[in-house]
Amino acid sequence: PRRMQSNQAAVKVNTPETRVTQLANGLRVASEDSGISTCTVGLWIDAGSRYETNENNGTAHFLEHMAFKGTANRSQLDLELEVENMGAHLNAYTSREQTVYYAKAFSKDLPRAVEILSDIIQNSTLGEAEIERERGVILREMEEIEQNQQEVVFDYLHSTAYQGTSLGLTILGPSENIKKINRDDLVKYIKQHYNPSRMVLAAAGGVEHDKLVNLAKEFFGTTVSNDSYEATPLKLAPCTFTGTFFRHKIFFVICHMAMIKFRIQMLQVKANYNHFCKVLLNLTSMLVYSTDVTNSKLMIKFQIIGSWDRSSTNGAHFPNPLVRRMAREGLCVSFQSFNTLYTDTGLMRLCTELTDLEVSRATNTLLTNMALMLDGTTPICEDIGRQMLCYGRRIPWPEMARRIAYINVNDVKKVLGKYVWDACPAVASIGPTEALPDYSNIRAKMYKVFH
Repeated sequence: PRRMQSNQAAVKVNTPETRVTQLANGLRVASEDSGISTCTVGLWIDAGSRYETNENNGTAHFLEHMAFKGTANRSQLDLELEVENMGAHLNAYTSREQTVYYAKAFSKDLPRAVEILSDIIQNSTLGEAEIERERGVILREMEEIEQNQQEVVFDYLHSTAYQGTSLGLTILGPSENIKKINRDDLVKYIKQHYNPSRMVLAAAGGVEHDKLVNLAKEFFGTTVSNDSYEATPLKLAPCTFTGTFFRHKIFFVICHMAMIKFRIQMLQVKANYNHFCKVLLNLTSMLVYSTDVTNSKLMIKFQIIGSWDRSSTNGAHFPNPLVRRMAREGLCVSFQSFNTLYTDTGLMRLCTELTDLEVSRATNTLLTNMALMLDGTTPICEDIGRQMLCYGRRIPWPEMARRIAYINVNDVKKVLGKYVWDACPAVASIGPTEALPDYSNIRAKMYKVFH
């Protein structure tokens, strides 16, 4: 709407601009300069477990582990000492769609931070001895994750909901793959996926954009070129959602097209407190989250559901009706609402009895939480890098805030009616599941019969 556009234009002058420059080799440089004495700079790469196959699943994460194990210019010890002497922090992580390497340092050390990032990305030695050491580290990490039921249930959900597609693969990969991944596999993965056209050099804090662009040209613009990578552009295969039912001992998953997720850690009604089951309700829809306001409306919905833990001070008199019931009746240990967005895919009272007060309260809370999440150079840098890869631009905070502020109760009801009402949920449970209602009962509560 014109009114929203004019308001956006008016408030944008009060926030630092996210400047974007694309180099000749396709690398995008994006930054927000707040003029402070520290900064975060990192490389966001369109590469993760979704870009793998059954045969090489786990390679992206393995490669991330190898990033800090020495380069042609620095040994692992030299790298660690240099970063520590700068008073900086160097880190990395892998998700299903992205791999990220970033550094947090003083603004005066930005050139050294960018040079170090370019060195570990382009010149890692990938030594055989280091590969064998990290192989053991990753296998131990997998053993630890297997003890985390929340991680296990989420991986099972992906594998059954997106079965037969790369989105169903785990980030760490199966142990049999980890045991056989070698240097050639890592080099091949770099050659295929670490293409500058699929990278974003993002920075936030005390960062002069023109200076960052020059650093990118110096350290990434010449040695990193499309000629070094496979000529055939990578096409991400669509990940079709498959409704299915899966049961394994004390674990079962019932799925339908999943995008919106509502997770509950639920106590078995008549069980000892040492035994519990985790339930993941997956409400789904095929949504393309570009710059459409649908996502903002769904974010309001998640805020209305909220979250709660039995150790919380919020209890029987809290405004949230779900919190009140959980606190009064002791139905669960905790619950949490959240959403997971992918590039192309991704409870019933809210559709019919939502009030203006609930939406207003949720809107204010959401705006506060989002503002707090962007408090610091690292979360801002992450926001820039992630949005550049997902949307091709950074959605400024004032624009997002205005979108949320204009949402009313009818907007939320309309979206819930389209994507939630009478939809088949996906349910995943781990632990003693005897107290979990039958799936048909859960499905029946996704709509309400009016007389």
